[in-house]
Amino acid sequence: MSGTKRNADNDGSSIGIDKDNAPPPPTKKISDGGNTTNAADLTSRDYYFDSYSHHGIHEEMLKDQVRTRTYQMAILNNKHLFEGKIILDVGCGTGILSMFAVQAGAAHVYGVDCSGIIDSAKRIVKDNGMEDKITLIKGKIEEIDLPVKEVDIIVSEWMGYFLLYESMLNTVLHARDKWLKPGGVIFPDKAVMYISAIEDEQMKYERIDFWENVYGFDMSALKEAALKEPVVDIVDPKCIVTSADPILNIDLNTCTEEDLSFSAPFRIQVERSDYVHAFVAYFECAFTNIHKPLGFSTSPQSKYTHWKQTIFYLSEPMTVCEGEEITGRITCKPNVGNVRDLDIELDIKFDGSRSKVEKLIEYRLR
Repeated sequence: MSGTKRNADNDGSSIGIDKDNAPPPPTKKISDGGNTTNAADLTSRDYYFDSYSHHGIHEEMLKDQVRTRTYQMAILNNKHLFEGKIILDVGCGTGILSMFAVQAGAAHVYGVDCSGIIDSAKRIVKDNGMEDKITLIKGKIEEIDLPVKEVDIIVSEWMGYFLLYESMLNTVLHARDKWLKPGGVIFPDKAVMYISAIEDEQMKYERIDFWENVYGFDMSALKEAALKEPVVDIVDPKCIVTSADPILNIDLNTCTEEDLSFSAPFRIQVERSDYVHAFVAYFECAFTNIHKPLGFSTSPQSKYTHWKQTIFYLSEPMTVCEGEEITGRITCKPNVGNVRDLDIELDIKFDGSRSKVEKLIEYRLR
C-alpha cells in the first residue's frame, strides 16, 4: 500500500496541454442537491465531503464491529441518559447513531451531515419508522441553525486516521460550544494517542526500498516522497519492539481547537534486541460519562478497526538492544495549504551501544 490509505485519491498529473488552448475546467456534480459546481472552484473541504457521499466508505465503517458495536453498547446500555432527551448527531452519515439514540428513548435527534449520504439517510430513517423522532439537516455545523437552543447529548464518530487526520473534532467542539447544555454529555468524551517503534524490514522494502530497483530501473527519485508520507495499514503485533508512550490526551469536555496542534515528548523502552524500521501511532477512545465506562483501542494488539495504525518509516534502520531507550518529540499541526492534511515532525534521539541517531524527520499525512 502506498500513500496513507488503500483507496487513496489520485489527482493525475500534468500532460503538457497548451494553456492558451486548453479546454475550460470540467464540471462535476458534487453532492449539494444536484447543483453543478465547476471543479476549479472546489475546495479540499468540498472533495472531503463529496467522498463521504459514496456508500462504500459507510459500508466499511458500519462493518467495523469494534467501532459500531462500541457506540451501540454505550448508547443502549445507558438509556437513563437518553430517555426524553434532545440529541445532536454530528456527521450523522447513514444515521446509525441517531437510530441507536431513538432506540435508547431519545425524545428527538437532530442529525447533521454535509455530504450527499444524508439523502439516503433520510430514506433509511423513514424505512425504519423513525421519521417522527429524527430530523436530518444537510449542511455544515458551523453554518446551520438548529430548531432548538440547546441539546442534552452530542454523539459523533469524529476520529480519523492518526486520530486527527480528516477528523471532525473541530466541528464537534463548535457544536459543543454552541448547543450543548451545561452538564451535557459527549459520546465519546476521551481519546489518547500513543507512539511505539517496530521492526518492519519486509514491508519497508516493499513500500520504500522498492523504488531503488523497479524492473531494473532506478526510481529512487520517488523514494524520498514515499518516506515523507506515513502509511495507514495493519501492523503485526509481533513487529513491536518497544513500549508505548502517550503523546496526546484529549478531553472533549474541555479541549479547544488550538489543542489539536500539539508537540509532545516521548520516551520508549526497547523490549528486545532488534532493528527499528519505523514508528507507529495508534489511539484509544472512551465513553467515560456513562454508568460503566467503555471504549476501544486501535493498537496492533487489539481487534481490527478501519483506522488500522499509522506508520512512519525511517530512511535507515536503528540497531537497538533490550533495555535501551529511544527518546524524542512529535509535533503535529494542520497543513497550511490544506487544513485536513497534517504536517508531522519526529525529532528522534537514540544513544545505543550499536547505533546512534539524532535526526529531525518531516512527514505529511494526506
